[in-house]
Amino acid sequence: MKRKPAAAILGALAVIVLLGTLTSCTGEPTELRKPKSTLFIGVDASGSFRSSGHYENALSFLAHYIYGHINGLGDLEKPQAMFVASMGGKRMREPKSFHPIHEFEGKEVSQIEAELKKWFPPTDTVTDFNPFFYEVARITKERNLVLIPVNVVIITDGVPDSSVSGIKAGARELYEKIDLKPLEYLSRNVTLRLAYVSPKVGEQWRTHVPRQRVRLWTVDADVMQGWKNQMQPGADIREQAKFWRWLRENVDFRIRANKG
Repeated sequence: MKRKPAAAILGALAVIVLLGTLTSCTGEPTELRKPKSTLFIGVDASGSFRSSGHYENALSFLAHYIYGHINGLGDLEKPQAMFVASMGGKRMREPKSFHPIHEFEGKEVSQIEAELKKWFPPTDTVTDFNPFFYEVARITKERNLVLIPVNVVIITDGVPDSSVSGIKAGARELYEKIDLKPLEYLSRNVTLRLAYVSPKVGEQWRTHVPRQRVRLWTVDADVMQGWKNQMQPGADIREQAKFWRWLRENVDFRIRANKG
């Protein structure tokens, strides 16, 4: 009878030790704090985005965004897989290369930014969203990534171009033709984020782009332009707590499922 309390104490200690190995220094379970996911990033390299005055700022931000995620800084979610590609081309439906996470690992922010500028000079004639979404779906299925959340981040002004004469870029019917169906049942959780759009364009996406399960989040260009104000001068990139928090709460904000 006297052995039961001792056994209970030993059992409790074993549980505590086990929980300790699963808990991070922040007090959160590691698996809950760092869930696995796939990250796709689209870069608008069109002349119209360059003319908006946001291109340079956007690529600099994106270099920090990529660096933060692949190194899991500031509680950012470290993706299991990541791919980066252009959102357009010289013509509609032009195939693009998707650069995998391996091309960014081990590089500093400045090196990542240099690569982005080399790969995505702002010389594309059109912004074409649908081929990008089709490729996201294809890669996710072929690499068997359908069981984990899929996050799609696009750096763009969000204005779709037209392949039909007489229809101006940004017309309502062009938003209605943006096809998110390849993403709808791709994973149990698919989130699409657009950064550097205008308030009007963001509203067009929310109102006129057909979707059911895809979660949509837009961040205005004026908000994105201020990301550098969150950086502490002279501090190491890994110590930029204010910036990483701003990024989590403004770009990576977790949104509820679309109710259709």
